[in-house]
Amino acid sequence: MQQYIEEEIIKQLRDPAHQRDAFAQVVNFYGEKLYWQIRKMVLDHDDANDLLQNTFLKAWTNIDYFRGEAKLSTWLYKIAINECITFLNRQRAQNNVSIDDTDVFLLERLKGDEYFDGDAAQMKLQEAILTLPEKQRAVFNMKYFDDMKYEDMSEIFGTSVGALKASYHHAVKKVEEFLTKDI
Repeated sequence: MQQYIEEEIIKQLRDPAHQRDAFAQVVNFYGEKLYWQIRKMVLDHDDANDLLQNTFLKAWTNIDYFRGEAKLSTWLYKIAINECITFLNRQRAQNNVSIDDTDVFLLERLKGDEYFDGDAAQMKLQEAILTLPEKQRAVFNMKYFDDMKYEDMSEIFGTSVGALKASYHHAVKKVEEFLTKDI
């Protein structure tokens, strides 16, 4: 969303008379982008839809606390990433999986997901990405798939650009090693 448009929507979000319509614009504009970011983290379509709803619910119930110091998109991405991490931790606990283990349960769900239309190479890439720690996985997905700027990621994660570049570099190396280990 262009800066001017985002500023206008933020103004409308602060006005009780226009808040609902403005939030509907936010959902329309950011819904698909947030869905795909969430989907890359949790892999399953239904889980991603549920987490997207949770993200917008949290945003709506906390809209009065949005101070406008960061971009609206940054605030929404933060909520979405936190929702994903909470969900994944809950899934690990239910599946008795250590945080250090590969999230194999996600891969199994992806294989059974009727909405996944990837081939064997895409499945292997997803398997490689699942070997990454959560934050590194999120950074990798944002940079590799969305070509998001490090500055924007820095606002989302509250981390320096240098740390994010290092995280992405390490993630790429790990993914490359995984994909080439049997060659």
